[in-house]
Amino acid sequence: MLYLLVGIEVETCARRPAAAQLDQPSEHLPALTKLHALAQKHRVRPTYLVTHAVASDERAASMLREMREGRDCEIGAHHQAWATPPCSADDSRRRPYALQVPLDQFSAQVASLTNAIGAAVGERPLSYRSARFGFAASHVFELERAGYRVESSVVPLLYERHAGGPDFVGAPPTPYFLAYDDPTVPGTSNLLEIPVSSALNRRVPQVVERLYGRAPRPGTTRRLLERLGVARVQWLRPSSSSLDDMCELARRMKRDGVPLVNLVVNTREAAPGTGPVAGTPQDLERFFSRLDDVLAYIANDLGAVPVTFSEFRALYCGAQSAPLS
Repeated sequence: MLYLLVGIEVETCARRPAAAQLDQPSEHLPALTKLHALAQKHRVRPTYLVTHAVASDERAASMLREMREGRDCEIGAHHQAWATPPCSADDSRRRPYALQVPLDQFSAQVASLTNAIGAAVGERPLSYRSARFGFAASHVFELERAGYRVESSVVPLLYERHAGGPDFVGAPPTPYFLAYDDPTVPGTSNLLEIPVSSALNRRVPQVVERLYGRAPRPGTTRRLLERLGVARVQWLRPSSSSLDDMCELARRMKRDGVPLVNLVVNTREAAPGTGPVAGTPQDLERFFSRLDDVLAYIANDLGAVPVTFSEFRALYCGAQSAPLS
């Protein structure tokens, strides 16, 4: 059985500097409406990962409650360390990864974000993703303590240690309960990691994959290796991946027995003139066409069953505890 998970990061669609993000208007709502309609078209059950600014917006809170009342989605948390109270003007300027902020500040921010989402939709979130995928093993205990049961920040092969970010090279594509000392290996916590679907486009020995992932000057090196036809990273992100690559990755994961594919979308990618890709109406049209096509392929051609993050966790735990036949 293959499950389709779609995590939609709901951010404010900023045209202004990051320092102004705490008090932005509801520019994200049209994109959210369009994404929800597309999810309903394919019977996808998205998990909306919501920032503090969005949860604190009255119009957004009303929309999220209405969507949640349909019982066809989940509302989770999207943690921006630079825009979640308590944060400083310096945080807003630097835009740190969550793993760069002191642990006591991280804990206070998670509490603030969790409470804001609970007040907005009437129930506390169970699923979490760190903005810019800035997750660290030191966060596991704090997230457990705050009531989270699912984490989805790990992107296999993502390496941003050179910029102060995470190192997820070596992480498996399959779900696993997190360890308290390494985010890329299974452990004994109660927090289930659901990795974003990402892999090389060809099979290589594990040692070669790790060398590829941690190559010096990773951006330049990876572009060179891709141009030479050696290897490239494929992942389920319609804003930066071709339809062929996404379909090939999903097909290969099903063939390899991976129980899920986990696709990532951000509302900034779905709003005109706000994201790194959707700069023009034509860009936006191509983005939605690509998203439409990949959802149709995974749901229809591959027969994947759409579930939210928390629904997958319940199914996964049930399968893990089922007696052997």
